[in-house]
Amino acid sequence: MLTSTICAAVSAAGLGIAALTAYRRRFLAATRIAAFSLVPIGLVLTGIVKWLTDIVFKPSVWAGFGILALSALLFAVSRAAERRGAGGGRKERKAAAAAAQRDAMAPAASAPSLGPGRAAGRPGSAKKSGDGEDFSDIEAILKKHGI
Repeated sequence: MLTSTICAAVSAAGLGIAALTAYRRRFLAATRIAAFSLVPIGLVLTGIVKWLTDIVFKPSVWAGFGILALSALLFAVSRAAERRGAGGGRKERKAAAAAAQRDAMAPAASAPSLGPGRAAGRPGSAKKSGDGEDFSDIEAILKKHGI
């Protein structure tokens, strides 16, 4: 009952402000204010306000929200534990990272070198990275600008 009265008062005040705004010939703003001011009374008439007040003031509803929060927390903890356990421990992850780094360095180390800054291909070509990318165009741009 009290919430209905408050919502009706807010709507009436909003409509009054909208009327004053329309009097000042700001019709677009007055229309927006009127639209916002009709929302509280619309919520009361549809019953949403009663439903919300029933949710807020019932301890059993808050207990239900607490149980849902606990469920979400347990789910998150189990997912984190699963991810942590799937990759092995810290030592296994470090060993795997070191092996991957050695594998990435192996093809570059086995390529014959003609000197600093030159690859085994045609003279003056840029070195190829481990992924097979050619940086000759970037090198040409840098040379053009004197870098």
